[in-house]
Amino acid sequence: MSASSNIPSTGVPAEPGGEPTRHTQPEPRLTIGERSFGSRLLIGTGKYSSFELTRDAIADTGAEIVTVAIRRVELDRSKKSLLDFIDPDRYVLLPNTAGCYSAEEAIRTCRLAREMGTGSMVKLEVIGDERTLFPDVAATLEAARVLVDEGFVVLPYITDDPVACLRLQEIGCAAVMPLAAPIGSGLGIRNPYNISIIIEQASVPVIVDAGVGTASDAAYAMELGCDGVLMNTAVAGARDPIKMARAMRLAVEAGRAAYEAGRIDRKRYATASSPITGLI
Repeated sequence: MSASSNIPSTGVPAEPGGEPTRHTQPEPRLTIGERSFGSRLLIGTGKYSSFELTRDAIADTGAEIVTVAIRRVELDRSKKSLLDFIDPDRYVLLPNTAGCYSAEEAIRTCRLAREMGTGSMVKLEVIGDERTLFPDVAATLEAARVLVDEGFVVLPYITDDPVACLRLQEIGCAAVMPLAAPIGSGLGIRNPYNISIIIEQASVPVIVDAGVGTASDAAYAMELGCDGVLMNTAVAGARDPIKMARAMRLAVEAGRAAYEAGRIDRKRYATASSPITGLI
């Protein structure tokens, strides 16, 4: 028997029992500040019909980071609230400043959250327009400077503006979170070219935040090279949030795997799948 007879047609060397040996590298983890996470999907907690559904959907996303709106959630553990359905041993709580319309308001909210024991990692949102919910870039930069100086691990929600993302990175933010589309719109990534530029120049994680509508949107974000995706409405607003939660988990995993694998080049004309040389 020749040495090559133990190699199956797949080209993957076989184990003694005849099964192919699969050599895979350990999956790189998402690192934010000094912490690392196995899941690249971050999940929100708003808009669900019940706390129980919130709990079950979050579990099926596989997410490890759960974001809550500080101004809309009862943070006092002595009173029943959403926090009773989020296992602190299983999830990292990421308080956000949703509903804040000034740097001062956002800074004060983050300080309050830290005093309540949620930790120093925060999602910074400073809204500039009530109708579109687009962020106020200048106010976000102002708030980020103060919070970083005070030792917060800042994850800012921002427009898909490469310059704004670069400035936030220079300030010391632990990640940048450009929007894919307006919050809750479900439009998917409207400007993949800007997102790609943001990724190219980033030395911190790039996490797409807002606008994801379905699993293909999440996969596309990851295929572009984003480090993670944060979503809420796409799961909470689905006809079946539990099933959508599972779909989003798989989409993020598949998109990341495809990015790491490296897609083929796009070509204008056909290329034969099978070689044409040596044909009989």
